[in-house]
Amino acid sequence: MRYLVRDKLLALGDDYWIEDEHGRHAFLVDGKALRLRDTLELKDPSGYVLITLRQKLLGLRGAMTIERDGSPLATVRRKRLSLLRNHYRVTLAEGTELDVSGKILDREFAVEYGGELLAHISRRWLRVRETYGVDVVREDADAALLIAVAVCVIRMAEKERAQE
Repeated sequence: MRYLVRDKLLALGDDYWIEDEHGRHAFLVDGKALRLRDTLELKDPSGYVLITLRQKLLGLRGAMTIERDGSPLATVRRKRLSLLRNHYRVTLAEGTELDVSGKILDREFAVEYGGELLAHISRRWLRVRETYGVDVVREDADAALLIAVAVCVIRMAEKERAQE
């Protein structure tokens, strides 16, 4: 399943829809402004909060946490020992890890588990400016989690670039 994300709307406090490949609203990203921590909620079309993303505003190259139903689901961090700047590690609550690598700021990267592709994020498929696609490759994958991972690493990479 492929999802479309409108890139220019990623500012804190903005709300935007992520559409499925048929143009239907699949997820609402709700930015929570005026909080001590950068917070986003990923909601289903009826408004139910599926996932909450949080990052401390004052953290240098910190981590973002992904929560489901108030419990930690995953932590996203830039890989420290990587020579590639655009390499992130997602540690799931049960201890397994996902690798995110590619050109994050260009919106050309992949999410993998044990070398198996779970999702591919790309602008190549789209003609609309300021939009990228999240192609969830495996049918049994958690689409909400993979979209949350994509949003997290893009926000983190953009904050790193702004601090340079």
